[in-house]
Amino acid sequence: MGSTAQLIFEGKTVELPVVTGTEGEKALDISKLRQETGLITYDPGFANTGSCKSKITFMDGEKGILRYRGIPIEQLAEHSTFVETAYLLINGELPTRKQLNRFSMLLNDHSLVHEDMRQFFENFPRRAHPMGILSSMVNALQAFYPELPERPEEEEINVTFARIISKVRTMAAMSYKISRGHTVIYPRHDLTYAANFLNMMFHTPVRPYRIDDDLVDALNLFWILHADHEQNCSTAAVRLVGSARVNLYAAISAGICALWGPLHGGANQAVIEMLTAIQKSGGDIAPFIARARDKNDPFRLMGFGHRVYKTYDPRARIMKKTCDKVLAKLKLHDPLLDIAKRLEEVALKDSYFIEHNLYPNVDFYSGVLLRVLGIPLNMFTVMFAIGRLPGWISQWKESVDDPDWKLHRPRQVYIGPEKRDYVPIEKRR
Repeated sequence: MGSTAQLIFEGKTVELPVVTGTEGEKALDISKLRQETGLITYDPGFANTGSCKSKITFMDGEKGILRYRGIPIEQLAEHSTFVETAYLLINGELPTRKQLNRFSMLLNDHSLVHEDMRQFFENFPRRAHPMGILSSMVNALQAFYPELPERPEEEEINVTFARIISKVRTMAAMSYKISRGHTVIYPRHDLTYAANFLNMMFHTPVRPYRIDDDLVDALNLFWILHADHEQNCSTAAVRLVGSARVNLYAAISAGICALWGPLHGGANQAVIEMLTAIQKSGGDIAPFIARARDKNDPFRLMGFGHRVYKTYDPRARIMKKTCDKVLAKLKLHDPLLDIAKRLEEVALKDSYFIEHNLYPNVDFYSGVLLRVLGIPLNMFTVMFAIGRLPGWISQWKESVDDPDWKLHRPRQVYIGPEKRDYVPIEKRR
């Protein structure tokens, strides 16, 4: 028999089973707590609540560890590609060469977007945010690409996964081109996933885009680092909406909407805006450090701290090295990167930041990398969404296959008025 914890309430002792993960993480199973005691737990933000058992991603915030399906993020960043990492997350194992070729072919075969969808794009207001457009277009995919009952279920599911990963990339580049009034560039069969995206974004009839392998590698790395991150806000949204047994497109659309927020996927854009503000003020970081330390000032240094990591985000180390490598290769100097490095140097030695576990996270350097790649600021969160797709898909797939699946329905502690009678309008004061 496994270990248990005891809860004593109103003289009654209740045994709560202890669930232990493969890395030694422990959790109290409270699934029968209300049934046995009438109690529920109160946990704003669900910071102490485990909503599922998962085999996908392991994080240790105290030690700065991140692994996809058991493989350290450092190894994937050094050796893998985004497509291979996507296959790993969705299927649970690294692909053989044959499996990877098959998956790549599926991505290529489903990269085109139905021409009728262009009318959707072209009718959005020019000032519409790309994330709002993307969430709407992903939801619309279900209408354009309904289920194919003549195919075996497993094949249809794999096609759906490949379709959404491939078409979201195409739709993102298409929305950028249309927003600028430029000719839409179609995907090429001879280019890899990341190279195709860069070509669709920046190729024009008058200036062909030259594929740079180092930039392709940098984009692959950006997407790998963002591919999954356990039960974060957008992933929880995908699982919650998916628990109603909606189609995958609707669940992914919900994830995109959650990622849109400035405290989640929009943080990399907020970092660039902060660094730009420091640059415009003369480049002196001292006033901004002082404001961040002032508990009465709502200002915060974007890109520092994390809900889970209580040490240096392992993805931030990798992203920083990549920024340095790409800038050196292109012989570029980005003053925002200089400001970022000065901020990091001060913060890592400052007692306030150390005591509050405010270390750089992945957003701190990812925005600089996207700038170097030529990605416009309002597309930053879209880039995050493309990278997070494999994670959302794998989490949705795992929840669908979960034998303990339940429709998500959190409880609440009601603090409104007690029972009272309806007052006719003529008697109200």
